[in-house]
Amino acid sequence: MTNEKIKELIAQMTLEEKAGLCSGEDFWHTKAVKRLDIPAIMVSDGPHGLRKQDQSADHLGVNESIKAVCFPAGCATASSFDRELVEDMGKTLGNECQAEDVSVLLGPAINMKRSPLCGRNFEYYSEDPYLAGQISTSFVKGVQSQGVGTSVKHFAANSQEHRRMTSSSEVDERTMHEIYLPAFEETVKQANPWTIMCSYNKINGVYASENEEYLTNVLRKKWGYEGFVMSDWGAVNDRVEGLKAGLELEMPSSGGINDKKIVQAVENNTLQESVLDEAVLRLLRIVFKAKEEKKQTSVFERENDHEKARKVEEESAVLLKNDAILPLKESEKIAFLGTYAKTPRYQGGGSSHINSSRVTGILDCLKEDMQYRYAKGFDDKEDSIDERLVEEALAAAKWADVSVIFAGLPDSFESEGYDRDHMSMPNCQNDFIERVAKVNKNCVVVLHNGSSVEMPWINQVKGVLELYLGGQAVGAAAYDILFGHVNPSGRLPETFPKKLSDNPSYLSYKGEGDIVEYKEGIFIGYRYYDKKEADVLFPFGHGLSYTSFAYSNLKLDKAKLNAKELLTVTVDVTNTGKVQGKEVVQLYVGQREAKVIRPVKELRDFAKISLKPGETKTVTFTLNERAFSYYDVTLHDFYAPEGTYDIMIAKSAKEVVLSESITLFNDLKLQKSYSSNSTFGDVMEEKEGRNILKPYIDKMGIFSDESTEAEAEAISSQMQDAMLKDLPLRALISFSSGAVSLEDLDTILEKLKQQ
Repeated sequence: MTNEKIKELIAQMTLEEKAGLCSGEDFWHTKAVKRLDIPAIMVSDGPHGLRKQDQSADHLGVNESIKAVCFPAGCATASSFDRELVEDMGKTLGNECQAEDVSVLLGPAINMKRSPLCGRNFEYYSEDPYLAGQISTSFVKGVQSQGVGTSVKHFAANSQEHRRMTSSSEVDERTMHEIYLPAFEETVKQANPWTIMCSYNKINGVYASENEEYLTNVLRKKWGYEGFVMSDWGAVNDRVEGLKAGLELEMPSSGGINDKKIVQAVENNTLQESVLDEAVLRLLRIVFKAKEEKKQTSVFERENDHEKARKVEEESAVLLKNDAILPLKESEKIAFLGTYAKTPRYQGGGSSHINSSRVTGILDCLKEDMQYRYAKGFDDKEDSIDERLVEEALAAAKWADVSVIFAGLPDSFESEGYDRDHMSMPNCQNDFIERVAKVNKNCVVVLHNGSSVEMPWINQVKGVLELYLGGQAVGAAAYDILFGHVNPSGRLPETFPKKLSDNPSYLSYKGEGDIVEYKEGIFIGYRYYDKKEADVLFPFGHGLSYTSFAYSNLKLDKAKLNAKELLTVTVDVTNTGKVQGKEVVQLYVGQREAKVIRPVKELRDFAKISLKPGETKTVTFTLNERAFSYYDVTLHDFYAPEGTYDIMIAKSAKEVVLSESITLFNDLKLQKSYSSNSTFGDVMEEKEGRNILKPYIDKMGIFSDESTEAEAEAISSQMQDAMLKDLPLRALISFSSGAVSLEDLDTILEKLKQQ
């Protein structure tokens, strides 16, 4: 329906009807206006599966929903580094929504993984905004290609569950725009999501639900967003202020309480009715779009989608360590140990919790003629060692050629609604792994977890396979990878530090009361570990394969680049092993000798390619100005400073394999402002500034008149520059014995202003 037609409908609506459309009818539906043929639409969780509820509705996954297919969670799908795979998964979810008459799927969740402790990290994609934005864009394109909307969440700076409904994320402007906003920006600009979901928290003291700076100035005016903004469930603080700021839809229903407040605000002239009309227009555009794109023939094919979930997990699992133990042979005697071998942990708790149509553990996939034993080993309901279970497992381990331990984090350790207290797995599991490794040196650990964990046993085992929370077909995917039917190709979308205290947010995470200061600024994840030259357990982008790859022939199409030009980068990748495999080629950019504080390097592109043994492919990347930019707080925009940049091709953030440099020029020069407190060093960075100051510097008596001629000659120009650089310009007067006047200083400042 056109805007004109919708405006005609709005003109026929009563004030109460317009206000009513700005909140839900119930937990999952918008309101209808039957007399004007305005339909209601249904929204539903979640990012990795359809959690449709009609009765006993809730937003924490407590009550049952329809039988659906649980795909791998965001922590896993991001590790695929595969845009096409995620887009296809989105198409499948969009079709499921059409079959179940759901108009908007509440996802994806793309907040940054600031700390391993965030209880909702399993839903989030990455510590890196570029990767998160690329995966999110693919997901949204996939879902919306089926005529179903998405709700990208949680906007913004929502990186913890602790006091999530009252805490204020205190984030500086540069950090906000470089780290916490880009994934949303990329998704908005490239995929045009139907809706955005605002977060619970405050941003610098203002609730996200009524934050005009982000809901209107950034989201709409700067990025050109055209959909509508809905609240997270219960995130509204002041409904009228929220409407003014750009929050169109409150969810769930307020029982009419906030509808009345909107009506009263219009009647007493504290809210312009035109603001309400604009909100209704934005809402109805999506409501009628959903109605027009409704498909009557869609069918929810659960068995088919179960197999798709398996494929996604097979592309997402990350082989962290392999000391020549994997792949396993089906002829070996194998002990499958740990409760997750039989009952895998495959999803997180809270609003994304799926009532799965079926769940496949690895024991369901074993062949009848295989020699294996299963032992539970531990119970994940509580962190206590059961010696009987351990002894049964140790007996199986002693019998076996290889022991495969299925371990990780229990449901109680990570969920929506609360954060983790530590980065450890349960003590009983760590103890179990170490005891098994002592009786069988051929030990592999298979992990089920939504975020990074410490691994005190890492040097005692030969292999580690990270499944993350791999969806309902996780056991089948694990089987195919462990036995070499599928070559692992996932890469870590986050850093695994050795211990929690290594994390950059360690000292300030969770905050004090309702104040959470993001003191680490732009240095989260690998940006921090790179800058600190710190060792990590496993770096961002890390992942092993059953084959090997060689890189060569890195080429840049220019040696010198104007910031407004595009740079084309090509590199050859060869499969030098004996089996087919997929490699994730990662491109990082770093500026040498930057004048502003910047990361050593930042991920700016990636590509996942499949190669047969001996095959070579050329990978092509195209970089624009943003790839060289940081966010400048004086411009309030991104800026690419002139200088030398390294274009790095890497296997991970810690393993750069090829690098070439380029010189960048920018016609846009940052305008500097000078005062009497500007330093000599700042002024003399530019040739013009040096020329302006030189006559006056000669008049300065910085060194005592009593200095001998030999002492004066010993003072090099470098020493003079070093001594001068931090002095303010007003020192010209203090150290010139009257040779430089206030008028001279004013003349200098005027010349600097004009340069």
